[in-house]
This record gives sequence, structure tokens and C-alpha cells, in this order.
Amino acid sequence: MKSRNALTEKIVRLRRGLAIYKVGLSPFWQCRIRVPSKRGYVVRSTHETSRIQARKSAEELVASLSHDGTLDGIPSNRTFEYFADRLIKIQYEAVSNNKLSRQQARTDEWLINNERFGLRQYFGRHDVSIIKTKAINQYLTSMRESRNKPFSFTTVNNVISVIRKVLRLAQEDEVIESIPEIRRPQREDNPRPFFRFSPLTSKEMDEYQKVLRIAKEMAEKKISVRWIPVTLELYDFILFLMHTFLRPTLTEIMALRHRDVTIASNPKRLILTVKKGKTGYRQSNSLEAAVSIYKRCRQRYPKAISDDYVFLPYYQNRQTAIAIMQRQFRELLRRAHLRRDDYAGVNHSLYSLRHTALCMRLVLSHGKVNIFNLATSAGTSVDQLQRFYLKKLPPSAELARNLQTFGSEEAM
Repeated sequence: MKSRNALTEKIVRLRRGLAIYKVGLSPFWQCRIRVPSKRGYVVRSTHETSRIQARKSAEELVASLSHDGTLDGIPSNRTFEYFADRLIKIQYEAVSNNKLSRQQARTDEWLINNERFGLRQYFGRHDVSIIKTKAINQYLTSMRESRNKPFSFTTVNNVISVIRKVLRLAQEDEVIESIPEIRRPQREDNPRPFFRFSPLTSKEMDEYQKVLRIAKEMAEKKISVRWIPVTLELYDFILFLMHTFLRPTLTEIMALRHRDVTIASNPKRLILTVKKGKTGYRQSNSLEAAVSIYKRCRQRYPKAISDDYVFLPYYQNRQTAIAIMQRQFRELLRRAHLRRDDYAGVNHSLYSLRHTALCMRLVLSHGKVNIFNLATSAGTSVDQLQRFYLKKLPPSAELARNLQTFGSEEAM
């Protein structure tokens, strides 16, 4: 007896990957469409008994499958771009709920939609289940080849993070079982410029003391930078950064209000509340000298209330406030002939004060500072201190003694 699935008409190949045929099971012509990604076929009934009409119906089926995203066997809700669009939407919702910075959401969206090397352009209609380590490495190679100048570590790292975020959504929907392993690039640490100070250099060549001296001179001479006079507030701003380890950014020192500062004793210090710093929320201790600096700031603006900013409180636009300090500090560097750090090969900026503060604490403590406490107060990590500061310090007798210390016990 002849099988009901046996051909009753010869296979008619319309073009590569597309054919129609008839079997005994149905009076209608069947349409067979090649699916390269699955290395197989999609079969649909044309619902036509006429071979001529069946050919037309087959072409319409191809167009229909292409339109609804199932051509090549990939439903639209399995594609990379489907989950990428979901990620963009989720992240902007997180921004509106103050759970993610707008800058982060914009950066991720740009990496997805960039016309030259964007993830959508490369992976857009790909089935997420076939995006494995090899395919991701091929993308990273093509990304590097898309321009002559190498991408920074941060950019490549961010791209990898976005890929993982997109695939994690697919994993949550159980479209894929696991996220492929992606090897992150090796970071090449950029040198951290800081102002040389005694005893790393002679007292005559002490760059940090020169910065303080020029800041005072500019205030005394009533120097103006873009029509804004330099006052001793710049001098105190420098000292405050040095004794609190705050970052000279909109989210740290420029966001600091009087309500975020508490004067404590035993030991004498400031307790600072940083709400949205680079590493998130933290409370940190300052050095003792920060207390007198802060008191001068209060005296400078005697009518200040707890909600007022500590520095340049009359500028509610904090972007303007930080820009004023940056311009005045650049003018200071120009006058001090310290614009460039010849050791690091890069230009100095306000950030150099933070780097100087950390180096100075490590050196002037004679190796006795607890680097975990220092990292916590500065809103950084021990790894960062080791990579950028400790390994740059010259060996000394104090550091050797610290290495050989056993607490209260005698060395064995």
C-alpha cells in the first residue's frame, strides 16, 4: 500500500531554497522553504490545487514569513535586536526611577545603535541562541578594524557589558540556557598625574606647595578668570580636596551641602556623606585639617543654611560652579608652569589633587596607614591603590618596617 506521505507530483524547484510538491495526504501543493540558520526547512500548505496558483502562493508565503520575522526560522522575539530594544526601554525606566544614571543609559543605547560598529547592525536579526563566544569575538575584531585609532579599554569593556545585558534578558526569558563566556580585554593602566612633594622631591622643587602659594597670590592680586575674580575660596577648595579625598566632580565635592558635613571629635575630623559618588553612597572620614578649612567656608558665607552647597553656593547650576573652579585652576597651573606632568606624560587637572592626596597619605604615614580604611574613605578600592599608587612609591625603611610588623607581638 502506498504511503500517504509519498509524492504524487514531482518536486518543483522555484529557486534556491524554495520548492513546491504534492503528497497523497493532501490535495494541496506544499511549500518547502530552506532555513539556513536551522539547517532545515519550514513546510507550509499553499492551500492551492493548481500548480500555477501554488507557485504564486509560495512566493507570498516567503514574503509573509519575512515580514513577521520568522524568515530563516527566527521569530522576532528571539532576535538580538528584540532584546536590545527591551534593554534600552528597561534602562530608561530605571533612569526615571533614579536607579540608573542617564549617562549610562545613553551610552548603552549609543553602543547598540551606532551606525559604524553598533551591535544592532552586526547582530540585529541573529537568533540569540546562535550567538556564541566565537561570534562575539568576531564582532569585537570587526569593531577594532572599523577605525584606525584603537578603542579605549572602557569602550570595549562597555560593549561587552551591553552584550551580556542583552543576552541576560534572553536567558531570563529561557530563550538561551547560559550567557557565552566573553574574555574582557586586558586593561592598560594610564598613569595618574600628581604633584611631587617632599620627601619625594626637594623642598625647593615641591610642586604641591607651589600650587598653594600661587593660589594665594592670585587671590591677593585679585586676578580674574573670565571676569570672575579668584578668591581664597580656590585655595580652600584645593586644601579641602587634599584633606577629604573627594573627587572634584559634580557628584562629589560640587554636590556637597552643609547638611552632608558633620564635625566629629576623638579624633577631630569631618564625617562626609557622599550620596551619589562614583562608587555610590558612602560616608567617609577626613583628615583633621579639613575641620578648620570647613569652618572658614562657613565664615565665608555666614548666612548659609543646611541646604546650601559648601563651595560656590550662589551657583545653583553646579556645572557652572565646577567649570569656574576648573578654569581658575588651569590658570593657576599656567602661572606655576605646572600644566604638564613630565613623569606621567599627561596634563594636570583638578583630579591631580586627589591623586596627590592619596600618594601623600601613603608616603607621609611612613607606611603605617591602613590602606583598606584609606580606600573606604576615598571611595576607591585597595586594588586601585595598589595598581596606581603603592607600586609607584620608592621603597623606604618605613615601608619595610610596616611589612615586618606583627601587631603587638614580637617578630619571631
